[in-house]
Amino acid sequence: MTGLRVTAVTSSYGRGVRVLDGLDLTVPDGELAAVLGPSGCGKTTLLRVIAGFAVPDAGEVVLGGRTVSGPGVHVPPERRGVGIVAQEGALFPHLSVARNVAFGLTGSGRAERRARTGEMLELVGLGGYGERMPHELSGGQQQRVALARALAPRPALVLLDEPFNALDSALRAGLRSDVRAALRAAGATALLVTHDQEEALSAADRVAVIRDGKVVQSGTPQELYARPADPWVASFVGDAVLLAATAEGDRATTALGSLALTAPASAPGEGTVVLRPEQLNLAPATEEAPARGRVTEVRYHGHDALILVDVPTAAAPVTVRTTGSAAVRAGDETGIRVTGPAVFHPKAG
Repeated sequence: MTGLRVTAVTSSYGRGVRVLDGLDLTVPDGELAAVLGPSGCGKTTLLRVIAGFAVPDAGEVVLGGRTVSGPGVHVPPERRGVGIVAQEGALFPHLSVARNVAFGLTGSGRAERRARTGEMLELVGLGGYGERMPHELSGGQQQRVALARALAPRPALVLLDEPFNALDSALRAGLRSDVRAALRAAGATALLVTHDQEEALSAADRVAVIRDGKVVQSGTPQELYARPADPWVASFVGDAVLLAATAEGDRATTALGSLALTAPASAPGEGTVVLRPEQLNLAPATEEAPARGRVTEVRYHGHDALILVDVPTAAAPVTVRTTGSAAVRAGDETGIRVTGPAVFHPKAG
């Protein structure tokens, strides 16, 4: 296959501190994948191994059908055909926008370089900006130039190393969409490294979640959100309501009542169910409801609100998401109903 394949990669540093531990990752040709995980999980080390800046202790990296890292093989970074977009663009400050984009176009004639440079600037929405200097651009525009520079040599893979971190939230959301569109228009295979769950879910075709140097789940954003591999993934990829449960067949008994499950439990027993806050609905305190509690906090976000409710039989407050403003305040009593099935994870061991 073309695209990227990382197989059983292990990497350590210092006194045998293992950062990547037999990690596997596949990115099909033409897809944008996101690697998501907390700080220290191995995201940056994985990027360095793929780019060729670090030599793994074991494992194999295949790019575009060619082994670039493996037993007895280490193709240097400049020969891997990998484009990199760093956190803050890393443009050459003394070169114009056009010369930055053309920097990696070696072996081409002047007219061909000029044409390719113009094509890439148009692709990222900066046609006509070629003669400007980097300091004359906004942060978002600089990241667009960095993307154009990475795409110009037609790389086998584009690595995006938390490229939106330095931007404010409003600009970040718009630029994410534009970068995704540019990558698709170019037919590029890309890997986005991020710790931002919203960024990963909204931008990527597939998401790989890393914990302790391993990919613990990989799939489409919809698969990860709807069917997390374990409670930790559920909590890391979006907001989650975790409840102790006793399952039997296709139902589980919880602090919020008897819940339908997405799949029958393999055997009766204790475990944890996962719900998303939007599956919980508030009911007037005067009405019958499977569970009752007292509102402890309301977090208003404009487009929605997160309401924390202390349910006496639950180990921790449960979170309810409502659209717009909330109809309750801290201290109010409320009923809670659940819509849709829950995901059940048996107790480990």
